[in-house]
Amino acid sequence: MLLMSISVTRKDEKEANENVVRRFNRRVLQSGVVATVKSRQRFAKPLSKVERRRKAIIRRRRNDEKTLQIKLGNFTPRAPRQQ
Repeated sequence: MLLMSISVTRKDEKEANENVVRRFNRRVLQSGVVATVKSRQRFAKPLSKVERRRKAIIRRRRNDEKTLQIKLGNFTPRAPRQQ
């Protein structure tokens, strides 16, 4: 696990809070902590060749079925998701 300590101190007593936060955010971005955490968050174990082929066959069948239904006029698209 990656643990880093990023500290930012005020340059003087009159420095605004927004400036301190902005400098902290810049340091965090430059250190690359956010990018590494996001990449680890989405890590998936590599699949075997057999499993990849099996999933590809399933995807192809679903896609072919969907195109056939569209050609026949039986396909009704789903409403887009609300965020």
